[in-house]
Amino acid sequence: MNTMTATAVKSIQPLGQPWFTSDPFLFCMYHCDRYPAGNGLMGPQASLAGRNIGQDFTLKDGWRMYHGERVPGFPAHPHRGFETVTVVEQGLVDHADSMGAAGRYGNGDTQWLTTGKGVQHSEMFPLLNSDGDNPLELFQIWLNLPRAGKMVAPHFTMFWAEAIPKRVYTNRDGCRVMVEVIAGALDDVRPLAPPPDSWAVDPNNHVAIWTIRMAPDASWSLPAAVHGIHRTLYYYQGSMLTVDGVEVAPMHGVELHPDREVVLANGDQEGRVLLLQGRPINEPVAHYGPFVMNTRAELQQAFVDYQQNAFGGWPWPAQDQIHPRERRRFARHADGREETGSDLDN
Repeated sequence: MNTMTATAVKSIQPLGQPWFTSDPFLFCMYHCDRYPAGNGLMGPQASLAGRNIGQDFTLKDGWRMYHGERVPGFPAHPHRGFETVTVVEQGLVDHADSMGAAGRYGNGDTQWLTTGKGVQHSEMFPLLNSDGDNPLELFQIWLNLPRAGKMVAPHFTMFWAEAIPKRVYTNRDGCRVMVEVIAGALDDVRPLAPPPDSWAVDPNNHVAIWTIRMAPDASWSLPAAVHGIHRTLYYYQGSMLTVDGVEVAPMHGVELHPDREVVLANGDQEGRVLLLQGRPINEPVAHYGPFVMNTRAELQQAFVDYQQNAFGGWPWPAQDQIHPRERRRFARHADGREETGSDLDN
């Protein structure tokens, strides 16, 4: 770790898997898989020989099956005590959960799931294109819940790509910077409302999730936030990024002093950056696998509860539930309400 004293840069760290995070964030995983054409089951039209099926996390031939056996992804698994924010830049995700809710989202959509007192969900990556590649690129971010929200009712919210606010900045040379505002206001751009029990609901917590896309040679001044929050830039694509005069190589994270304006100057390739910020919850964290609580006793109770009631059971015919090939982007909530994205997905 490098520590900076004369700039807004506090430290720079290489990005592993998962990426490092700071309170109130728990986890950030970047998935980038170049899947081949899909077969009739919406799995890869390629041999699975040589893969550790069920635990395939090696980037063989540019893609992974993860926990999937026929379709890549993450079959049914439980969570309690935090939120998942899944930002899908390319590709599609099929969602199913123990509340009876379901959906297919991607190509710019974000799903925000409050797991609260407990939910099972599956996240599968159907390969719908049988005539060419099926690229997938997404972030999954875990945002903690405070003690008061650990046992709220599960809830998911869809942010469709067409509705997520974006702000475009153009510098004197005509180079553009586009910021997608998933959470946290930016200048006069207000985000969509987060789930009702999220730490992000209170604006005094200054939670922000922004994706930043910078044209070659573009520059942009990241506005100052407030003292006492954590603010991190994740620079994951490009040639070089200068952050307040400090050169940062790709696949590095930059922790910032949050109350200072910071000039970002991009190199000669398109640059892509994720920003996470928020006021720390400052509570004890007891974390084991899919559960995040405040004490070890609460973790033990989470396992007991899951063993006894499976967080409501699994109402789907398959643990790796996928939806019919012809379905466009949609979300069906536990109360039966259904919403759809645009028909421009595939």
